[in-house]
Amino acid sequence: MPPEITLDELRVRAARAGLELSENELQHLLPGVNRTFKQVTELRALLSDSDEPAAVFAARGGKRE
Repeated sequence: MPPEITLDELRVRAARAGLELSENELQHLLPGVNRTFKQVTELRALLSDSDEPAAVFAARGGKRE
């Protein structure tokens, strides 16, 4: 299980993003941020670099040959 984001970390990240959030707003957002962080971590664990894509898209400009 990934470590949870703390209130202090959320405050710093919000400030870096240019968000001015009150302490109450940060506390309200924290559970959702941690839930989303956990879900993203779980999804990344399911992906493997060894998996081949189902299809490959190659865009070419110009005339078809």
